[in-house]
Amino acid sequence: MSRTALALPPNPNPATPTTLRRHHAVLLALSSATSITHLKQVHAQILRTKLERSTSLLLKLVISSCTLSSSLDYALSVFNFIPKPETHICNRFLRELSRSEEPEKTLLVYERMRTQGLAVDRFSFPPLLKALSRVNFLVEGLEIHGLAAKMGFDSDPFVQTGLIRMYASRGRIAEARLMFDKMFHRDVIAWSIMIDGYCQSGLFNDALLLFEEMKNCNVEPDEMILSTVLSACGRAGNLSYGKMIHDFIMENNIVVDPYLQSALVTMYASCGTMDLALDLFEKMSPKNLVASTAMVTGYSKLGQIEDSRSIFDQMVKKDLVCWSAMISGYAESDSPQEALNLFNEMQSLGIKPDQVTMLSVITACAHLGALDQAKWIHIFIDQNGFGGALPINNALIDMYAKCGSLERARRIFDKMPRKNVISWTCMISAFAMHGDVSNALSFFHQMKDENIEPNGITFVGVLYACSHAGLVEEGRGIFNSMINEHNITPKHEHYGCMVDLFGRANLLREALELVEAMPMAPNVVIWGSLMAACRVHGEIELGEFAAKRLLELDPDHDGAHVFLSNIYAKARRWEDVGQVRKLMKHKGISKERGCSRIELNNEIHEFLVADRSHKHAEKIYEKLNEVVSKLKLVGYAPNTSSILVDLEEEEKKEVVLWHSEKLALCYGLMKDRTGSCIRIIKNLRVCEDCHTFIKLASKVYEREIVVRDRSRFHHYKDGVCSCKDYW
Repeated sequence: MSRTALALPPNPNPATPTTLRRHHAVLLALSSATSITHLKQVHAQILRTKLERSTSLLLKLVISSCTLSSSLDYALSVFNFIPKPETHICNRFLRELSRSEEPEKTLLVYERMRTQGLAVDRFSFPPLLKALSRVNFLVEGLEIHGLAAKMGFDSDPFVQTGLIRMYASRGRIAEARLMFDKMFHRDVIAWSIMIDGYCQSGLFNDALLLFEEMKNCNVEPDEMILSTVLSACGRAGNLSYGKMIHDFIMENNIVVDPYLQSALVTMYASCGTMDLALDLFEKMSPKNLVASTAMVTGYSKLGQIEDSRSIFDQMVKKDLVCWSAMISGYAESDSPQEALNLFNEMQSLGIKPDQVTMLSVITACAHLGALDQAKWIHIFIDQNGFGGALPINNALIDMYAKCGSLERARRIFDKMPRKNVISWTCMISAFAMHGDVSNALSFFHQMKDENIEPNGITFVGVLYACSHAGLVEEGRGIFNSMINEHNITPKHEHYGCMVDLFGRANLLREALELVEAMPMAPNVVIWGSLMAACRVHGEIELGEFAAKRLLELDPDHDGAHVFLSNIYAKARRWEDVGQVRKLMKHKGISKERGCSRIELNNEIHEFLVADRSHKHAEKIYEKLNEVVSKLKLVGYAPNTSSILVDLEEEEKKEVVLWHSEKLALCYGLMKDRTGSCIRIIKNLRVCEDCHTFIKLASKVYEREIVVRDRSRFHHYKDGVCSCKDYW
C-alpha cells in the first residue's frame, strides 16, 4: 500500500545558494564597516535583499553600531526590529550597552525584556548591575537585586560580584560588604571590587585590613589590587604599609608593569617621600602621565615648586589633570601670579578647564588679592557654565572677600539658591577679616536658626571676629557653646583664637592660664599669638618666655628671633641683641621683608622696604615727600618706636617713611587720579606709623584706601579705619 506524502508549507526564506551568498556578503560588509554611515548603507542592503528576518545579521548590525558610534539610538532602533529576540541575544546586547558611554540605555533593553515577557536568566544580571554601577540609579539597582533574589540567582557568584560593585559604587559600602561576606567563593575580582569600594568611600584602613584578610585566605593579589592598595596607602599617608607592599612585590617577583610602577611612584609622592618617588620615576621609560602628575603634585605639596615645574616642563604630553595640578601647586605655594599665568597659557593651547582647575584659579586670585583679576575670573566662570556649582560659589565668596570686596562676596551669597555650612562659614569669615563683627555674629545666629549646624571652621571664623573686635565675653560664650551645645572638641586653632582674644584685650595672665590648661601641647601658633600680644602690650618677661617656648618647637622661627632682638633692643640690652643676631646669621635666618602689592590697570606692582627698583622710583619718592609734607600739616609725625636698631633719630624717620605700603600708596595716588578706591596687599602686619599715615592720607586726599595685611583688612576713609585702631 503506497503512502501519500504530506504537503509542507514552503519555507519563506529557503537557504538557497543565492541567499547564502547574499548573507555572507552582507556579513563581510558589516565586518569591514568603518562608520555609522557605512552601516546604514549595509542596513539598506539587508532590507533590499529581504534578509531583515536574519537575527544573526541584525545582531551583528546592532553590535557594530555600538562600536562605531557613541550614540546608541541607532543600535536600539535596529534591536527593536528583532521580533522576540532570544535571551542570549538580549544578553549580548546588554553586555555591549553596559560597556558603552551611555550605560543607562541598558535599562531600556531590560524594560523591553520584562514588558514583552522575554526570559531573563542569570547571565542577564551581571551586565545590568555593571551598567547601574556606572550611573546613579540606586532604586533600579535595588529592584534588580530583588528580582535576582526572587529568581534564585542572588547566590550566583557573578551576580553577587555585580551586586557588590553596584552597592560599592553608590557608596553603600555596608550593603556591599554584606553581600561580599555571603559569597561562598570569592575570586580575585570580587576581592578587588570590595577593596576598591572601601578606597572610593575613603575607608583606607578598612581596605588595608581586607587586603590582609585576602592574603590570609591564600588569594594571590593581582596588579590591579596591588595598585588599589598602594593608592589607599598614599591617600591615607600610610608610608610604612606602602613600603611593605613594595617589599611584597619585590619578594614575590611580581612583574612591575607601567600601571604598578605609576602606583608606586604615586604612593611615595603622596606620602611626601620624594627621594624614593624620584628614584622609581627616573627608572621609568617612558614616563607616563599618571606618574609625572603625581611627581608634580608631590613636590608642590612640599613647597618645592621649582622641582614641580621642572617635571611639568619635561612632560611631552600634558592632560587637564596635570595642568590643574601645576596650577594648584602655584596657587598653594604663594605664587598666585604664576598660577594665573599658567592658566592663561593653558587657555591659549585650547585646553578647557574643569571645576577642579577653576577652584585652583579662584584660590590663586584670592591669594593675589587683585580685584580686577577676580572680576575677570568671575566673568569667565559665568561664561563657561561653572556659575551654578556650589563649591565654585563658595570659593567666589572667599575670593572676593580676600580681594577686598565684601559687597561682591555678599552679593554672591545672597544669589545662591542653595547654601551649605561652607557657604555660611565663608561669609562669616569674610565679615571677620573685614572687621564687621556685627554681621559675623548675626550670620552665625542666622545659620543656626536655619538649622545649618556650624562646624569647627565656622567657630574659628566667629572667634576670630570676636578677637579682632575685643569682644571677650561674647568670644568666651561662643567657645563654651562649641563644646557644650555642639559637641565640638576644640583644636589648636580654637585655642589659638582664644589666646589671641585674651591677648589683644591685655588679659595676658588669663591667656597663659588657658595655654597651660590645654589638653594638648601648645603649638607654634599658640605661643606665637601669646608672644605677639606681649609685644603689643610691652609685657617683656612673658613675651620672652613665649618666644623661647616657640623656639623650642621651631628653632628657625624668624618672628621669635626678631621679637627677642627687639625686646632686648628696647631694654638697650645690646649685648643680647648681638647674640640673637649672631645666631640668626649663623643659621641663615633673616627677618621676612615687608612687601606690598598694588593693582593698577590690570597690572600688579610690587614694592619692598626702601625699594628703588621700580621704573618710576624717582617720581614715587617725590610723591612720598609731597604726601609727608601735606600730612604733617594735619599733625603727622613719624613714629619711630618700631625701629629697634641702633640708629640716629633722623635715620629712623627715613626708614619708617620708606615702608613698602607707603611706597605702594604713593604710586597709587600718583597713577590713579579717578578718585576710586586704592587697594594694597601687605605680607606683614601694618605698623603703627603706616596705620596713622594711611588714615591721614585717606582724609587729606579724600580717597578710600583698603589694605589687606597679614591678619585682616583695614578700610580707611575720612581719616578713620574700620579696625577702630584695634588690630
